Amino acid sequence: MALPFSSPSTLRTVCSTKPTPPSSLLSIRDACCRISNGAKAGLVSINVRSWKSSGNYVAVQVGVRSITSNVSSVEQLRGMRATLRCATIEEIEAQKSKVEKDVKDRMQKAIESLLSNFNSIRTGRANPSMLDRIEVEYYGTPVSLKSIAQISTPDSNSFLVQPYDKSSLKLIEKAIVSSDVGLSPNNDGEVIRMSLPQLTSDRRKELSKVVAKQAEEGKVALRNIRRDGLKAYEKLEKEKKLSEDNVKDFSSDLQKVTDEYMKKVESLCKQKEKELLTV
Repeated sequence: MALPFSSPSTLRTVCSTKPTPPSSLLSIRDACCRISNGAKAGLVSINVRSWKSSGNYVAVQVGVRSITSNVSSVEQLRGMRATLRCATIEEIEAQKSKVEKDVKDRMQKAIESLLSNFNSIRTGRANPSMLDRIEVEYYGTPVSLKSIAQISTPDSNSFLVQPYDKSSLKLIEKAIVSSDVGLSPNNDGEVIRMSLPQLTSDRRKELSKVVAKQAEEGKVALRNIRRDGLKAYEKLEKEKKLSEDNVKDFSSDLQKVTDEYMKKVESLCKQKEKELLTV
């Protein structure tokens, strides 16, 4: 008798990387089998009496509990043996690694995006990264300011923008004015200079709220990535590539990964808030 590798209860047991439970706990419902003369017995519900494993196959001795079609002798099914193929530990770990790698890569990108947003928020000192989000309409195409000009900080309170193409000075000046960086460009025909005004106490508090909001958005992004990871595990369970126990264990590991990245968000947020509130 050959049993299909499709019973959820079977998968939860033989696919687990943990020690297998007593054989009396394994039950296979709605298995389709054939008796020795080749006649199809239909759907049966089976209890496993005993088993032994070799490699990634499990040999079981079964007992029939019920049967849905007429068979001349149900006794022909009792005590028969079956072989079930179960996923190897390597196959299970490969599925986990694939999902986990995708989750970590996406979470790292979320952290990098958050850091970029934080850098664009001005503090008490001039930093070229504050201009990273400025885009210039250059020959009809929006491009980042840093890709068409060299940006430097001669001192802690000023910026110097030197375009690679001097004909773009007016376009750069327009882009800076229309941006939300709050700087007034001074175009002398060669370069653009900007002074960084001191932040007031109220403005620092307002920017701290912006930082907190962006940090929360970063956490939401991490939660969404974790959710996608869980859905990927559930999909693999439906495809019989993971067991229910696998999914529970891997979901717990996924939560630990998420917690690590959440701590990174909190650390970046506290660091930025400290920069803003330090006069």
